[in-house]
Amino acid sequence: MNSTELDISWYTTQSTFTDPGTFAKWVAALDADPAALREVAAGLVFHFWGNGDITEHGFTPQRREEIDLRYAEDIFARLRDLNPAPLNAERAPTERVVGCCRDCTLLFVAMARQHGIPARSRTGFATYLMPGWAVDHTIAEVWDAGQRRWRLMDPQFALGYRDPTDGAPLDVLDVPRDRFLVAADAWTRCRNGSDPARFVVSPDQPAPFLRGWPYLLHNLVLDLAALNKHEMILWDLWGPLDLATEIEAEAITEMDALSDLLRDPTTETDRIRRAFDDGALRVPAVIHTATPPAGVPRPITLR
Repeated sequence: MNSTELDISWYTTQSTFTDPGTFAKWVAALDADPAALREVAAGLVFHFWGNGDITEHGFTPQRREEIDLRYAEDIFARLRDLNPAPLNAERAPTERVVGCCRDCTLLFVAMARQHGIPARSRTGFATYLMPGWAVDHTIAEVWDAGQRRWRLMDPQFALGYRDPTDGAPLDVLDVPRDRFLVAADAWTRCRNGSDPARFVVSPDQPAPFLRGWPYLLHNLVLDLAALNKHEMILWDLWGPLDLATEIEAEAITEMDALSDLLRDPTTETDRIRRAFDDGALRVPAVIHTATPPAGVPRPITLR
């Protein structure tokens, strides 16, 4: 087995975060087809703000706490409690877990890896969510053995999703890399003249650390972690990730080097691992998380 094959096969094994644990058989009952698994994932999560107030869709306010479910096994457990039918059965909105794009992707990656399909999570910015904006988003990357390339797939949306920018269907099975910018591409674009103010969690979120350079850095570090099979929650904080509104010059230089490394999807895994071994970038045993909307950091001990 050559180095490329080793790099790819590493992404067929579960991480602590994607491991379905006691629900492995529930996942194994699904068809081992990336497109089918992506469609399943799109029906398992109800976005906690993308559809307005969840209470207007039959959810109790307490259900919002589900957005902090971190591990796939815990999310599958909640889904089983809500509806024990096969995972590919149609679910009412309230039978889905309350979460976001990270959770759709986490579940898809968990299901893909359980079937031996190389898959990984990528964090960056999508230009197909809100016209004129590059919006914080997490989708999956799947190894296409036939074409010998990593293919971007969006597990959040059903087939037929239309880009509100132009009304055209988006190929959620092969998202163009100029429509979803992995964090390194977004960082590089802004360093080369794109307006960082257009890169946001959401246009209606005014907090300075949720837009521009601070969040470009945030997503770049999250993407490094995901490529190292630490599929973190989007509001997790560690190392250089905090609620600061300014970036030090030293951090900019470090992120320039990191973006150069991560822009190429074929970058060798050992190089990605070496970057993750940096004491400031590696995910420690205890992190902080700042659950929206309050965003007050609290400590979390990881498994």
